[in-house]
Amino acid sequence: MPHSTYTDAGSGDTLVFLHGFAESKQLWTDFKKPLQQKFRTIAFDLPGFGNNTANITDYSMEAMADYVKQQLDKLDVKKCILIGHSMGGYVSMAFAEKYSNMLNGLCLFHSSALPDTDEKKDNRNKTIEFVEKHGVEKFMQSFVEPLFFADNRDKLRSKIDLMKKIGTATPQESITGGLAAMRDRPDRTDVLKKAKFPVLFIFGKEDGAVPMDKALEQCHLPNNSMVYFLGQTGHMGMFERTYETRKAIEKFAETILG
Repeated sequence: MPHSTYTDAGSGDTLVFLHGFAESKQLWTDFKKPLQQKFRTIAFDLPGFGNNTANITDYSMEAMADYVKQQLDKLDVKKCILIGHSMGGYVSMAFAEKYSNMLNGLCLFHSSALPDTDEKKDNRNKTIEFVEKHGVEKFMQSFVEPLFFADNRDKLRSKIDLMKKIGTATPQESITGGLAAMRDRPDRTDVLKKAKFPVLFIFGKEDGAVPMDKALEQCHLPNNSMVYFLGQTGHMGMFERTYETRKAIEKFAETILG
């Protein structure tokens, strides 16, 4: 029997969780359990990642958003709050551009509507070359740990090891395809400006992937937004500040849904 590409638990209004690059739905397993007492929670393996690695040819954010839409239709989800971590946030923005009528709200969890800078595009290209030359496992040895704020790494060693394990199990073509797709994604700040749904931003003050200046550029753009800046936090708030980030999502959902 094939391994499932999604989890679906709880009942009530729907929260949909999208993982980031070189991650899987497993990212959310413990995080969303308490939320299942109040909400229906769904987490997907995005195309190319987790258990969803067969016959993937298009790693673009748009194709991933279309995949999420198709799966939500199958699961009879008419409206949801979409929560996207990092690359999952890029997918969420592509989803919001095409299917905004399905959104009660959207959370950018250590993510951004901005495109890659020229410097970041260059870094993506260098990373693709590195992976093609040295393989996924060697890449993961250096990629995962800096996502966590330095002072949190020792106490979160088991989570770092878990993320390395998930990343290392990812096919090389998904790693390089995902990197190219993130590099080529467009500016979607207009989607935030036009959003008719509330937006929650969760930022880590020590996050090298979404620096504070980039966070401040966009958090005021939606008509209705809630913003959490978390000190002593890098790019992995679901592990680094589990209680605070979960409460932020719960409060956001309850505020929207009454």
